[in-house]
Amino acid sequence: MMYAPRVFASMLGALIVFAVSIYLLTGSVGTTVWQTVVAAVLLQIGYFIGVLVLVARAARQKRQRMPADDTASSDRNASRSGVVPVSRMNTRERPNL
Repeated sequence: MMYAPRVFASMLGALIVFAVSIYLLTGSVGTTVWQTVVAAVLLQIGYFIGVLVLVARAARQKRQRMPADDTASSDRNASRSGVVPVSRMNTRERPNL
């Protein structure tokens, strides 16, 4: 699981190490700044994709745990409780007045 504060602290640490190493390699502050900004954007894109993957995986697991006849059982339970299910609202039956 990805926790935001830990991810951001790790990302900040990685960017600091990246910036120091780029500065030591190039000796240019300008090059260090723009390459660090590009690295930060790429890290954010990776984090966003990671979150999307985790959400999609959780949704898929939730769908797999639901039984296939869940809607039929909910219609039966709704008829017992006196609630009109949505699936029966669009029928052409005349109301009992």
